[in-house]
Amino acid sequence: FYFRNKHRPFLLFVSLLHVHTPLITTEKFQGRSRHGLYGDNIEEMDWMVGRLLDVIDKEGLKNTTFIYFASDHGGSLEAHRGNVQLGGWNGIYKGGKGMGGWEGGIRVPGIVRWPGVLPAGTVIDELTSLMDIFPTVVHLAGGAVPQDRVIDGHTLLPLLRGTAQHSGHEFMFHYCGVFLHAVRWHQKDSGAIWKAHYATPVFQPEASGACFGRGICPCFGDGVTHHDPPLLFDLSRDPSEANPLSADTEPL
Repeated sequence: FYFRNKHRPFLLFVSLLHVHTPLITTEKFQGRSRHGLYGDNIEEMDWMVGRLLDVIDKEGLKNTTFIYFASDHGGSLEAHRGNVQLGGWNGIYKGGKGMGGWEGGIRVPGIVRWPGVLPAGTVIDELTSLMDIFPTVVHLAGGAVPQDRVIDGHTLLPLLRGTAQHSGHEFMFHYCGVFLHAVRWHQKDSGAIWKAHYATPVFQPEASGACFGRGICPCFGDGVTHHDPPLLFDLSRDPSEANPLSADTEPL
């Protein structure tokens, strides 16, 4: 692929099976990690990504290739052996994979490399979406997104180049399957990020932050709690969604 396309623009989309059940891992990487099969799977994914980057570097394409590394959901929490948790880890963020509203299920790695254009070590703390990849790629290719329909994504290039300070997303809607679980509003004039939860999964056990009893949290039915009024959080002050706001604590 590289040899055929190294002298002209190309798009390479690599969708890894890692890190996803059934955690298929080659013999070479089994037992490599201290975190069970999940860790082995991550080690193998890391090696695969490294091989791709090595080829791009070796072919002299490093400075002219835009690379975007991401995931489709936050870390899966329910993998366990006995009482030992062997799944992912989402830091301070509540919940994980399969949860349409909590930050731990939504926030994913977003790592960009383009040495010839973007300075290394830059951290951008703005709301973006995987839907932004499509208009970004179209922009990079010198095209224009269709004008006869609403395109939900926004090109990332102004944010990445520093010509824009804020994401084009004022609102983001977070679905679990086809069910709207939460919506966030990035209030431009104040910098506050409000998030309302209309439905949240019922954790099993209650304080675990995951659905160990079911294996993964459901999107509807008796496995979710509906909130009326919605649970409301100010993510700019409470990113771990620990303290829902009320009229008493937040008169505004």
